[in-house]
Amino acid sequence: MKRHTGPYRILSLDGGGIRGLLTAILLERLEAAVPGWLEKVDLLAGTSTGGILALGLAHGLTPSQIRELYEKQGREIFDDSWLDNVRDVGRLIGANYSNRNLARELKRRFGEARLADLKKSVLISAFDLDNEKPDPAERSWAPKFFHNLPGPDSDGAFPVWKVALYTSAAPTYFPSVDGYIDGGVAANNPAMAALAQTRDRRSFPRPWPIEKLVLLSVGTGRLLMRIEGRNLDWGYAQWARPLIDILGEGLTGVADYQCRQILDKRYHRLAPVFPPGRRFPLDGVKQIPALVKFAKVVDLKPTLDWLLRQWK
Repeated sequence: MKRHTGPYRILSLDGGGIRGLLTAILLERLEAAVPGWLEKVDLLAGTSTGGILALGLAHGLTPSQIRELYEKQGREIFDDSWLDNVRDVGRLIGANYSNRNLARELKRRFGEARLADLKKSVLISAFDLDNEKPDPAERSWAPKFFHNLPGPDSDGAFPVWKVALYTSAAPTYFPSVDGYIDGGVAANNPAMAALAQTRDRRSFPRPWPIEKLVLLSVGTGRLLMRIEGRNLDWGYAQWARPLIDILGEGLTGVADYQCRQILDKRYHRLAPVFPPGRRFPLDGVKQIPALVKFAKVVDLKPTLDWLLRQWK
C-alpha cells in the first residue's frame, strides 16, 4: 500500500446515462491541459455511466477511447425496437431497452478481466435487490459497493464487464442483472462513498489522514428542473416519474455537501449547468451532437487551477 507521503487522490464520476459522454470529453480536455494527472489517481469511484467510465480508466483506456463508446455505440445501446415495445405493451411493462448490446460492448472492451486485474483501485456502486441471506432476519435489499481494494471483503474475482452491467442497470431503462440494479438509487454521486471507503480498516489498515485526501468529483451536467406550484396534492401517478429525477439530484447534492464540509479546499466539484430549457435525458442519443458541442465550451479554468494546486 502507498505510504502516507503525499496526497491520496480520488476521482469520483456520477451517473447520468448517455451524459457520460460529457464526462468523457471533460476528462479528455483536462488531460490535454494537465498531462498525466489521470495517471496519478489512486481510487476511481463511479456510478452507472460513471461506473463504466471508472472501470474503463482503471483498465487502461483513455478518455478518448471511452468517448467512442458513447458516440459510436450509444444509439445501439439505447435501441428501442418496435417489437420490444409490443412485448412491453408500449413501455407500460418491461424495461425500455434490452441490455444485450451494452453487454456485448462491455465484453468487447474488458474481455475476461476481473476487478483484481485492473491497474487502479475502483469503487463501483450498485444496488442488491435481495442479498439471499439464509437467515430471514438478515435477508433484505441493500446498496452494494464493488471494489478491488485489499481485504477480506474485496470483490476482485468479479468480471469487470459484469460489474459495469450491474452499476448501469437503471430501473425502467434496463433489466436488472443477477439481482442488481443501477447504483444511482443509492449513490448517484459516489464521492462520499469513496471518502468513506478510505476509512475502512479492512482495506486500509492504516487509514489515510483526512488532510492527505484530495477528491475531484465530476458530474454529468446539471439540468435546471423545477416543479411549479406551492401545494401539490399529487398521488402515485403524478409523482412516479419526477420522483426518480428528484431522488437522483437530491442524493447527488447531499454527497457534494458532505464532501465539501469534510475536505474543504481539498475537494472540487465539476458539474456544468445546462442552459435553461435544455433537456438531455439519460437515453437522449439524438442529442449527442449538442452534448458534444456543450462539452467543448465548458469553462474548465476553476478545475484546472484546483488540479494544479491540489493534485500534486
